[in-house]
Amino acid sequence: MKRFLLILSLLFVASVPLLAQEEDDDANEKIQDKMSEYIQKRLDISKDEAAKFSPVFVRYFKEWRQTLRDNKNDRLIMQQKVVDLRLKYRPEFRGILGERRGDLVYRQQDLFIKELRDLRRERLLNNPRPQRRQ
Repeated sequence: MKRFLLILSLLFVASVPLLAQEEDDDANEKIQDKMSEYIQKRLDISKDEAAKFSPVFVRYFKEWRQTLRDNKNDRLIMQQKVVDLRLKYRPEFRGILGERRGDLVYRQQDLFIKELRDLRRERLLNNPRPQRRQ
């Protein structure tokens, strides 16, 4: 019986990081969807353009998130990799949206991130976490 409980508890402990990863993936997917929607509205993308834009943006977003994760310890390298990634996807965005709007995708992404950070900061200021008792 002790062995059974030990094995069961080890399985439970091992599954906790998997659950956290799932929640993180869900959050990333929601952010990706909201960011794509935001960019499409700001750039006034038509339905035909959106059908072509969305799959390219999803690929770009996934690579962008992975680049941020892989290089989080070296900010300068991370910035260089993000620039390389943007240069890689720029021709695809330009091919779908035209030169002017294709170049604005990244500007709109930066604005979305800034607004998201401001919103999070505002929520933290309005709803501070209670202090822990010692």
